[in-house]
Amino acid sequence: MIGRSSPLLRGLRLLVLTFGAGVILFPFIFMISTSFKPQAEVFSAGLSLIPTGSAALDNYTKALTRIPMGRILLNGVVVCAAIVLFQIVFALPAAYALAKLRFRGREILFGLVLLGLLVPIHAISIPLYAAARMLNLLNTLAVLIIPFTLSVFAIFLFRQFIRAIPDDLIHAARSDGLSEAAIVWRIILPNAWPAASAFAIFSVVAHWNDLYWPLIAISKTQLATPPLGLLFFRAAEVGDDYGALMAATVVITTPLVLFFLFAQRLFIEGVTMTGLKG
Repeated sequence: MIGRSSPLLRGLRLLVLTFGAGVILFPFIFMISTSFKPQAEVFSAGLSLIPTGSAALDNYTKALTRIPMGRILLNGVVVCAAIVLFQIVFALPAAYALAKLRFRGREILFGLVLLGLLVPIHAISIPLYAAARMLNLLNTLAVLIIPFTLSVFAIFLFRQFIRAIPDDLIHAARSDGLSEAAIVWRIILPNAWPAASAFAIFSVVAHWNDLYWPLIAISKTQLATPPLGLLFFRAAEVGDDYGALMAATVVITTPLVLFFLFAQRLFIEGVTMTGLKG
């Protein structure tokens, strides 16, 4: 009988995990490999991950100069950071009210929050576009931020976490004279920081990779976010220089990968604690 800690079982588990990791990482490895290849080798009949000739300098030079890559990456950072900040600022008090305050209609409001989880951005993109056009917000960074400042997913996630915070802690804070707003920012936020960190990573990944709404609201290259900038780059390259296109993709993907690697401990901690306390 094979024990849970037997060498055979550990080896089998490692083999399965290695295979799964290889399947997931292969597209990224292929992308990096293609970014080093000259144009003729990209369209060669054979498939090789190791380039026989190197065009890395030419490809990455095109990626960094054909479009304002630095400005595009900065746009992505500004938009994602602003969205996360506003989402937490608005969602945390709402989640606190739904989790800890007693008032008529609380469960109905929470039901509406759950209903909001089912509404995709595609369903409301036309009225959002019409409102943005009416307010002269098209082709501004504000139009990329404002529609996402309220996140029903953040409200749901924070509510599930806040429910596990002991009521005695909140009663003690009230006894010390703290207002409800002070309780949210001085008591709830420090305790809910793991959930906030996990949500921030979800939000940054989603909005850094978002192409749908920027494609509708932005037509200027200087205001493009990374995925839209990649689309503009492909248009500038007439869509056939795949070595340079993969180099631009590597440049745009790298900050997100580094961000996730830097924050993965907080992400795992936040997801685990939220799952246990939900």
